[in-house]
Order: sequence, then C-alpha cells, then structure tokens
Amino acid sequence: MSTYRVNLHQAIYSLSDALDLVGVTHIHHGKRVAYIAAECGKKLGWSGRRLDDLFQAAILHDCGVSKTVIHSRLAQLEWENEHEHCVIGHALLGQCPQLAKLADVVLHHHTHWSVLKDLDLPEETRLNASCIYLADRIDILTLGNLKDNSNILLGVRDTCRQVIEHKNEWFHPEMVEVFLELASSEAFWFRLESEQVAGYAATWVGCESEGQLEFSDLRSLMHVFSVIVDAKSPYTQRHSDAVARLARYIGEKMGLSPRTCELLELAGLLHDLGKLRVPDNYLDKPGKLTPEEYAIVRRHSFDTFNILKNISGLEEVAQWASQHHERIDGSGYPYHLQKAELSLEARIIAVADVFQALEQHRPYRGPLPAKDILDILQEEVEQGKLDAEVVASVEANLEQCWAVGFSK
Repeated sequence: MSTYRVNLHQAIYSLSDALDLVGVTHIHHGKRVAYIAAECGKKLGWSGRRLDDLFQAAILHDCGVSKTVIHSRLAQLEWENEHEHCVIGHALLGQCPQLAKLADVVLHHHTHWSVLKDLDLPEETRLNASCIYLADRIDILTLGNLKDNSNILLGVRDTCRQVIEHKNEWFHPEMVEVFLELASSEAFWFRLESEQVAGYAATWVGCESEGQLEFSDLRSLMHVFSVIVDAKSPYTQRHSDAVARLARYIGEKMGLSPRTCELLELAGLLHDLGKLRVPDNYLDKPGKLTPEEYAIVRRHSFDTFNILKNISGLEEVAQWASQHHERIDGSGYPYHLQKAELSLEARIIAVADVFQALEQHRPYRGPLPAKDILDILQEEVEQGKLDAEVVASVEANLEQCWAVGFSK
C-alpha cells in the first residue's frame, strides 16, 4: 500500500468548495462561519491547535447537507428538524480518522447553549460548538438583514439586536460579548464579502504543510467527499464508491501499477463531486431533461476539476475524474478531447461510470443485467464513444465486474 504527501488543509478547503456548490447561489457560507468563529476564538485567547480545530469544524459544519432543498432551509433562523443534518455530519466525520475529532462539535452546532452547557462533553467541544452556532446564525442574520445588495453595514444593527435577544438561551453569553466587540469594526463586516473571506480561508490553508498519509487514510478522507455527493439522490446512493471499486478492478485486470490503481480508485470516488451544484429535482426527474436542465448538468465534471485541482499530490486524480464524460471521438464534455488526448486511466473511469450507472436503478428505468450492460458498452465502442480495449477487459471479466460494481 502506497503513501501519499497531502496537505490536509488543502483537502478540507476543497471539501468546503464542494459544499459551497450545494447552495447554488448562497455560497461561501462555511468559509464565512469559519472566519467569524476564528475571529471570536482569537478574541477569547484561543490559538494553535485549538484554533485550527475550531476552523476545521466551522468550515465543514454543514457537511451533512447534500440536497439543495435542505440547504435552502439553512437561511432560516431556525426550522423543524434542523438537527438532522448535524447527526448526518457527525456520522460522516466520525468514520474518517483525520476528521473524527470534529464530529461531536458538528453534532452540536445547532444545540442551544442552555442545553449544551449541561451536556457531558469536554469543555473544548462545548465551547467550539457554541462558537460555531453563534457564527452560523450571525452569517444567516447578516444575509437576511441586508438592506440592499451593496452595503453590508446597513444590516449590522439588526443582526446585533437579534443576537442579543438570544443571549444566554441560544448563545454563550461571553461569546456574544466578544462578537459585539468585533461588530464595532467595519473591517470585520467587509471581510465577510466573498473575495475577502475566500482569501482569509486561503491564508489558513497556507499554514499547513504536506504530511504523509497511508492510502487507506487518504481513501477514508476522500470517501467523505463521495458520500456527500451520492446522498443528493436516492438513485445515486453509493454510486461513487461502486465506480471507484470497478475502476480499480479494471485497472488491475489491464496490468496497471498498484499505485495507479489506487489513484484510479480515488478518481472514481470523486468523479461526480460537481453534481452538488445540480438541483435535486434534475437528478430525480423521471423524464428527459430539458435542454436548459441538461446544460446545467453538463458542467458538473468541470466543477469536479475546480474542486480537486488545488489538492497537491492529486493532480492526476483531478484530471481523470473531470474527464469521465469525455468520449474518444471528441463528442463528450467538458473538454471534447479525443482518444489521443485521453489517458487510459480517464478512459477506464468513463467505462466504469457508464457500467455502474446502468447497474443502478434510475427514475426512468430499472437496473440492467450484466449482459445488457455489455451490449450497450459494445454499441458505444462501435459508435466510437468508449475505448474498445477497456470494454474488452470488461467483457473478459463480465460477471466479476458486475459483482464489483454492484451498489452494496
């Protein structure tokens, strides 16, 4: 098993970029919450690892939200069942060794201080969760109180008033006082603007150096990404995991190196990240997409590249994942590359994606048996769409490919 040099901050920042897509237009919420929470933490005298853990939990606090319909509710000050996404995020982070330390904070980031203060939790967990809850609601209130689209300062008074109204019950009283100190500075509010807050988060990324990760730990981290995207629709559950297994299996059967096969598995896990931008109802639609809807869907592979391109050490993964809808005759998207411009690994991902999609239930059809899937793949080869060598490998190992690609 190989080891990889990965900057954990880069990976978490990229995951935040993926979560931003769910908002479609309401973007950078996680980064703004991380900025507000970190500034409050600094005022409280927190630093070093303590502040870093707070920032990580804050930038990922909504990792339990995959659906655009759920994300739209985040703009409400409170709503029924708001704790559900906290539970989902807690379970997701708890499965990843690099992020498990953040799980309890994410679980309680909507818990009122009047309840949270008496829970049997480490003091740091309670305070971090309370700080993120305050920061989260400040961001929502700020957006809701904007008097126009150009001057963020016009809503500051109302935001502060509403925070004070919930002091002690919802929010830790000392943190409210710290926030009010920060709120007196115009610069604090100007830094909430998209380009400013993105720069703030980027500075945080630069504070971490690359570290060594075993493949199993790296896969666990990337699996967090895939679970979030696959949760968008009941029709895509575990699709990315299955594509990852199948791509790796095909790569092994075609004699690729163990390290290349590991990277293929990661590309399979991550290939559909850009679908987080696609409205839920497009993925669940039982009929044909309109040209306008399909145009929105077609950008998802490009969005995948934009999310992954900044994780050093995974450059090949970003490229292969973004090319899973390319076709060897140049008719695919988003780059319209032809066979000579596509690596074997990208062509494997393309076949694995088609195979597994046909193996799954979709709103417009049921799952297909292995022989029918092979017939479709061979038709695609005859039409100059899919790579003949890759499909021949699938044919030679058809039943095993079906078993490997099955969504467990």
